[in-house]
Amino acid sequence: MGRKKRTGPPGAGESSESQEASNVGGRGAPERPVERVPMPQMQGSGSGGRGWGPPNPQHAQQHGGRGGGRSGGPQPRAGMAHQQPYGASPPEHHGRGGHQPRGGMPSQQYYGRRGGGRGAGPSSISPSRPPVPELHQATQLSYQTTHLTIPKASSSQLSEGSSAGITQQFQQLSVQSESPSSQAIVPVAGSSKSMRFPLRPGKGSIGIRCIVKANHFFAELPNKDLHQYDVSIIPEVTSRGVNRAVMEQLVKLYRESHLGGRLPAYDGRKSLYTAGPFPFTSKEFSIALDDEEDGAGGQRRERQFRVVIKLAARADLHHLELFLAGRQADAPQEALQVLDIVLRELPTKRYSPVGRSFYSPDLGRRQPLGEGLESWRGFYQSIRPTQMGLSLNIDMSSTAFIEPLPVIEFVSKLLNRDVTARPLSDADRVKIKKALRGVKVEVTHRGNMRRKYRISGLTSQATRELTFPVDERGTMKSVVQYFQETYGFVIQHTSLPCLQVGNQQRPNYLPMEVCKIVEGQRYSKRLNERQITQLLKVTCQRPHDRELDILQTVHHNAYQEDPYAKEFGIKISERLASVEARILPAPMLKYHDTGREKDCLPKVGQWNMMNKKMFHGGKVHNWTCINFSRNVQDTLARGFCLELAQMCQISGMEFTLEPVLPSLSARPEHVERALKARYHDAMSILQPQGKELDLLIVILPDNNGSLYGDLKRICETDLGLVSQCCLTKHVFRMSKQYLANVALKINVKVGGRNTVLVDALTRRIPLVSDRPTIIFGADVTHPHPGEDSSPSIAAVVASQDWPEVTKYAGLVSAQAHRQELIQDLFKVYQDPVRGTVTGGMIKELLISFKKATGQKPQRIIFYRDGVSEGQFYQVLLYELDAIRKACASLEPNYQPPVTFVVVQKRHHTRLFANNHADQHSTDRSGNILPGTVVDSKICHPTEFDFYLCSHAGIQGTSRPAHYHVLWDENKFTADGLQSLTNNLCYTYARCTRSVSIVPPAYYAHLAAFRARFYMEPETSDSGSMTSAAAASRGGGTSAGSRSTRVPASSAVRPLPALKENVKRVMFYC
Repeated sequence: MGRKKRTGPPGAGESSESQEASNVGGRGAPERPVERVPMPQMQGSGSGGRGWGPPNPQHAQQHGGRGGGRSGGPQPRAGMAHQQPYGASPPEHHGRGGHQPRGGMPSQQYYGRRGGGRGAGPSSISPSRPPVPELHQATQLSYQTTHLTIPKASSSQLSEGSSAGITQQFQQLSVQSESPSSQAIVPVAGSSKSMRFPLRPGKGSIGIRCIVKANHFFAELPNKDLHQYDVSIIPEVTSRGVNRAVMEQLVKLYRESHLGGRLPAYDGRKSLYTAGPFPFTSKEFSIALDDEEDGAGGQRRERQFRVVIKLAARADLHHLELFLAGRQADAPQEALQVLDIVLRELPTKRYSPVGRSFYSPDLGRRQPLGEGLESWRGFYQSIRPTQMGLSLNIDMSSTAFIEPLPVIEFVSKLLNRDVTARPLSDADRVKIKKALRGVKVEVTHRGNMRRKYRISGLTSQATRELTFPVDERGTMKSVVQYFQETYGFVIQHTSLPCLQVGNQQRPNYLPMEVCKIVEGQRYSKRLNERQITQLLKVTCQRPHDRELDILQTVHHNAYQEDPYAKEFGIKISERLASVEARILPAPMLKYHDTGREKDCLPKVGQWNMMNKKMFHGGKVHNWTCINFSRNVQDTLARGFCLELAQMCQISGMEFTLEPVLPSLSARPEHVERALKARYHDAMSILQPQGKELDLLIVILPDNNGSLYGDLKRICETDLGLVSQCCLTKHVFRMSKQYLANVALKINVKVGGRNTVLVDALTRRIPLVSDRPTIIFGADVTHPHPGEDSSPSIAAVVASQDWPEVTKYAGLVSAQAHRQELIQDLFKVYQDPVRGTVTGGMIKELLISFKKATGQKPQRIIFYRDGVSEGQFYQVLLYELDAIRKACASLEPNYQPPVTFVVVQKRHHTRLFANNHADQHSTDRSGNILPGTVVDSKICHPTEFDFYLCSHAGIQGTSRPAHYHVLWDENKFTADGLQSLTNNLCYTYARCTRSVSIVPPAYYAHLAAFRARFYMEPETSDSGSMTSAAAASRGGGTSAGSRSTRVPASSAVRPLPALKENVKRVMFYC
């Protein structure tokens, strides 16, 4: 729902709505190119000095900004940028993990070009570039004195290295293990195949076999001679729409006479594809196009274009066959891209394309979303290489469009009042300007002449005050007078501002009342909560209904009648793929022996706390309560706190019933004063006794604006206090179920454990129980769409207990806007006294694991959330290297084997029960059963990936998580990794349900979301601080700088540091 992540936390009880990524949140924001990032250098001196001792406070600060950029001497730069299709504006991905081109794959150079897609459609094709020099990677002995030097390169250089270049990088990432059993990690073979991700280690066999249906439709490969032509349109235009109109006109005029009867497929930019050659290798055409900016009436202007079509290459489908058969390593991107463009040609003409989806008011009823927006139904379409061959992935989707209303009506809906009744406030103007900037309108005052304009702004004066020069002598005329004299139009609403169209130097003024919004414009900015709720209602469909809609869409698209599919010989099946699946058993969970039920076997992904006590109850001896809600009286607040304390006791915690200080009522605007005063008062009682304040209970108003975030920031980064917030409505209801859920959260915040896997205690988890193992979760959340400069937030959590693996400590860090690679995993910087010092998130978490367990991790499992396929190689190379360096900085030759798994929720594969009427194969919501795993047919032809639906559906259609293994030195079997992942989903602390993604990845997402509140209010509320302000504080660019694309190390202001006692517990829960 790219996500990569609304950056809002998913609810504790998993909701399985199909959230349309693009609008429902920041995670689904269109991905931007990743910034150039300073890659930290390893310096020999001092890097391993402190080893496993206590982390030095200076380098244990995980929030210290961008350590890598601070080491002495110039840092090498690597431009690991996310590939952008055809240099286009950022494509609209359906969320973060969506199927996007795999940027880093060194593609076979079939026709001297590179592809960046993996069944994902358009990707940039640019002339091949020189190979990347070797990535200098440490061997075991010299680890601490090596440098990672990557030249200052563009992303395509990084991703396009010759086979040899990337082979060497990957060979050298494989380092010998120093584990006690001396189990060596075999280096990767030095062939061109060696840069592959791990091959599938066979299929899994555990679980009850069943058949499910997937929304993948088999696509028969054409047996045609495919050609690619380069297209130049002069004058060059940025709009794909105009390009397409030119090409459509060209085909209409010259198909039979000059194009040999061929029907070409066009990508809207620079490439044209045909099934068989044109009767020329290069030809120029002249095309005249009616200017769409002019209306039907009057003299229409014509725009003249020169179009040059030149043969570029022949696309080779043979290699695609080899790849699908598993006999070739890399997906031939060009061939996949051609097929994708061919299948998108017809829907692009019929509907409004948005990213990989198509929308139309004809595809389902429009639904109002409020404030001048409406939802349109549509479908997602992508061609993918799978084990069954090529498959077309089709899914239903919805997104927000601007209602095609007269502008005054739109503004009235936006502000929810009659705008003609009273003057606009400054806040109103800002809101209108934000909503209308970039929107296309047509004028209505010139009869049939419906000229179109794009709004660039709003005038500061009212219409009646506006004048403009009408001649060279500077004679001024008012807008009102001009409209009256020129068009005989009397402006009614002269107190409203005018719309500014055209450029800022020569603005044109249009009164609002003569403008109507043009239909079919997608709304790409952030939706508010109410709009999101409305959109989710539209997209939320029961599995059976969604399946029928998908089948109807495929039938409606009639691929067998599609002239482009016919021309290219592509045949699409109309039946959903039937896929073998298995239902993995739920794990047995252990609770405390003093409870009536000492262990528990979850049924259909859920259980409850009745008759059970927490496996390890935390201790809360000293606590107090602050009430920020006007509606909650002191007696009610006291009663609620007592009920909550008793529930914590019943659940197995050691919880004193009386607070240190009685409940205090305070006003939301005095949050900082109230928190600090109460904390000070409590500590003046506790400190003399050598005690700490263990917990703060907070009662919040139901709509509390920035109060929640301010409170968390003050408690966690200033006072070093864990807090539990409760909304007023829950305080009034005081339901037992609610109190039990809150008790679960409080317990892990004060260092307890709610439950543990029985297999963990009996040491029966393969590749986890046999030796100390640390499990990491990592995620990066990006700002909402439309916020150009606020930083992205990276979070890393790691298990701190072994063999139980249920407690996770978390660290957070701000980094450059939309940077996906986690910058602070490993850092090197200069200390005036100690010289070169190493630090970073991985090192700090490894040290805290050693402190907590007394042992060094001898195995690392790293679950990485939110990476799109286009970034697999870049993320793996950069982050695995950081893990290696962090380990080596602790002690020479310390290199525990690593398994690196990407977790994706933002994809469009859905699984349906084979028979919806069979009660035994579905849960109560009609979804497939929790534990359903698929690793065949619709999965990658050769690599180690699987779909796992680990949660029970609540409403809508469940979305399985997609796990893709990018590196595996622990040599997991399919059963081993699938079972571990499924079992971990039952250990999520915040509810008694299995969750949809593995908890460490989920916790990292929660921690990253929490850290957004730690930014200064100016950056977290609107999401973007001005770059000039950022620069002057970051000390990077000059204060007058206007660019929001400042160098990665300069403008990102580090987050305030978490207090040590907060870091150690699951404060983010």
